[in-house]
Amino acid sequence: MFKWKQYQHEIIILCVRWYLKYPLSYRNLQEMMEERGLFLSHTTIFRWVMEYSPILNRGLRKYLRKTSDSWRVDETYIKVNGVWTYLYRAVDQCGDTIDFWLSKNRDKVAAKNFFRKALRSPHNSNPRVITTDKYAATIKAIKNEIRLGRLKPKTKHRSSKYMNNIIEQDHRHIKRITNSMLGFKNFKSACATIQGIESMNMIRKGQANIFSISAEVGLINQIFYVA
Repeated sequence: MFKWKQYQHEIIILCVRWYLKYPLSYRNLQEMMEERGLFLSHTTIFRWVMEYSPILNRGLRKYLRKTSDSWRVDETYIKVNGVWTYLYRAVDQCGDTIDFWLSKNRDKVAAKNFFRKALRSPHNSNPRVITTDKYAATIKAIKNEIRLGRLKPKTKHRSSKYMNNIIEQDHRHIKRITNSMLGFKNFKSACATIQGIESMNMIRKGQANIFSISAEVGLINQIFYVA
């Protein structure tokens, strides 16, 4: 996975982990590495994040504990090349991340793609109840997935701002990281980076049963096969 790289895997993983976990820009991280005697270009760190964030997201899935069958679904906004895009997210009643989906549009197709991705993840249970806002496209997507048999026929849908406070609060951590990045240049880089940010957020919340920095480093090394 790190063959032919100019730098050791420890340096690459450290830069990727810090960028995805803390509100840092690429130039902030470049300066931090310079203080440690490592003269990296910010574009080099960018390429590492693009390459290894999706790998981190895929590798983490098998370590995540099961989520509950009560879903809170909502969208937040991410700016890509000066245009607002929609980040669909869901958490369970305990605040654990269920899944996420970045879309250029906020419509029935985007909501449908989000639900299908969430239902394919091995750490998720088929929901007993889904709480959303009153946006019509999301409601139509839920009804469509029930009709196609992907959601259980008895899946209950409810619209409640009060019950969605959990996910509204959870958005804040993602926005805290993305706001420091001053937006994304293109949709592809936004998708890759958000996969890594969401993965580090799951680890932060203890979804992989990791509760210390040393254990976190060990898990990430294991995902990248360098443990």
